[in-house]
Amino acid sequence: MINSYNSQENLKALWPEKFALEEEIFGHIHAGDKIFIGTGCGEPQYLTRALVNYVSRNPKSLFGIEIIHVWTLGSAPYADGKFSDNFRVDSFFISEGTRNAINRGSADYTPISLSAVPGLFRREIIPIDVALIQASPPDKHGYMSLGISVDIVKAATQKASLIVAQINSNMPRTQGDGFINIKDVDFIIPYDEPLIEYKVEDPGTILRAIGRYVARIIEDESTIQVGYGIIPNAVVSYLVGKEHLGVHTELLSDGIVDLMKMGVVDNTKKFIDVGKTVASYCMGQRETYEFLDENPTISFKTIDYVNNPLIIAKNKLMTAINSAMEIDLTGQATAESLGGTFYFGVGGQADFMRGAVLAPGGKSILALPSTAINDTISRIVPSLQKGTGVTLTRGDVHYVVTEYGIAYLHGKNIRERAMDLIGIAHPKFRAWLIEAAKDDLLIYKDQAFVPGSNGIYPVALETFRTTRSGLRILLRPVKIGDEPLMKDFFYALSNDSMYKRFMSVRMDMPHERLQEFGVVNYAESMMILAIVEGDCKETIAAIGQYDINKEMHNAEVALVVADAYQKMGVGHDLLAYLTHLAKRRGLLGFTAEVLVENKPMLNLFKNMGFDIEKKSEEGVYEMKMLFRDI
Repeated sequence: MINSYNSQENLKALWPEKFALEEEIFGHIHAGDKIFIGTGCGEPQYLTRALVNYVSRNPKSLFGIEIIHVWTLGSAPYADGKFSDNFRVDSFFISEGTRNAINRGSADYTPISLSAVPGLFRREIIPIDVALIQASPPDKHGYMSLGISVDIVKAATQKASLIVAQINSNMPRTQGDGFINIKDVDFIIPYDEPLIEYKVEDPGTILRAIGRYVARIIEDESTIQVGYGIIPNAVVSYLVGKEHLGVHTELLSDGIVDLMKMGVVDNTKKFIDVGKTVASYCMGQRETYEFLDENPTISFKTIDYVNNPLIIAKNKLMTAINSAMEIDLTGQATAESLGGTFYFGVGGQADFMRGAVLAPGGKSILALPSTAINDTISRIVPSLQKGTGVTLTRGDVHYVVTEYGIAYLHGKNIRERAMDLIGIAHPKFRAWLIEAAKDDLLIYKDQAFVPGSNGIYPVALETFRTTRSGLRILLRPVKIGDEPLMKDFFYALSNDSMYKRFMSVRMDMPHERLQEFGVVNYAESMMILAIVEGDCKETIAAIGQYDINKEMHNAEVALVVADAYQKMGVGHDLLAYLTHLAKRRGLLGFTAEVLVENKPMLNLFKNMGFDIEKKSEEGVYEMKMLFRDI
């Protein structure tokens, strides 16, 4: 709270010229002025109400006023239709308080990356006549802090002809660029009220699944940016096991502050602003605001610094995590509008997604649920609706994550992108997407697909193993988009490995043949890939499969290991996992055909502990292998 030094009485004694009646203060505003109002949770709520009340008392005093802001989380009384002659909103980002007004044409939206907004003010492309801001009480040197909202507020104060500051003792004093001296302010109105708080609702099962996938992508020592909304915040809770994370983000959230308190975020490995969490504004709860007060480990900087892609790119392993309303099968995404309806805005998403991909080891991650409106609408669509704004182009996104998995788009052609995105779409929409993609010539015209529950990728079967040689592999079912990976795998096999697997030296592996491996009816078969994960790339080390023989209640099994990964224990772990899955299905054992000369495969089966029967015919063993301890 305000101490004896900066009590209202003392402030009046030190700076009497900064105090005036509200009627006099607002009397300095002229018709047609552009009034800037502070951002988000830092909005000067009392000043906003006081301005509207002034107009209500003096309805003929102000006309044609333009309200300029990023967005408001509080009420927006100036957007009420009864003030249409007095105020018109022009917002750089759309919130619930202004969305209806913008879409009915009684308010305006200016689409722009937020990093460019301070330049608009400084060059007076958008001149600012009046700035209504909120700040902490001044210190003994007269410096007030803009606290949780520095973003474009600082630039507005540098160009405004008239600055009115609401002094609120609940505003934390934050370190960085947000200090403003009382001598540079025309009027102050001390008024204490709670800051607007922003609480993210419980993410639920779907968003938690997305969070787990995203966390798998983020490496230790990464510098992260987390965007606005419930989805990016759901990701943060799954980063608890990471080490030495850094933060360079437009928005500072409760989740990031929690990671700081736990020591997960320590900023020690950053290339710039070492030891500092860098942000431009904060949307959180009271406990977070208290944590920010006088905290030297957090630096609030102007948005043209924080969101500058060239600055962002200086952070090693920079990882931008954002969301979208919709993405098409080519990789175009929107986070601002659908058709002709505006919902949000460009914001800082494009700045961070582009800056991240320029950083050493950087990644851009787009995380979104696969559906909307109770699973009635797919967020993955054949093409964006007419009139939809493209927030992120096809070249901006590396990873797309839904509750059904991860699609990596960077460097992939349109066909590969479409297949990968279909693979993480909601199962009820995959058949529709396949047919639409065929019609649009995005994928093969004969692309096979297993409809219904039998074709749903069984994500629960993904598991990691470390082989006896120390190689870490991901064992996972095959996905419909794995055809390019399998093509590379088969064509890299030596003639000897190819012969032992197919009992012929088959050199061609066309699309038609690859589909037999990549499109699986999981009720009748299982295809498991042993994956070695590299730098934004997966490599298949081995492929194993079984096909169920319902009459005999067993399955025919086959596997092949890439030459580069043979004698490393990959085949053993892959076969052990296939055995585990088959036992879980209630199968009694495996059958297989193995060349008599294929000693490694014969030894592998022998070492699994099966009860084996085999007979030789024309150089081939026909094997029956019963499981023990089913």
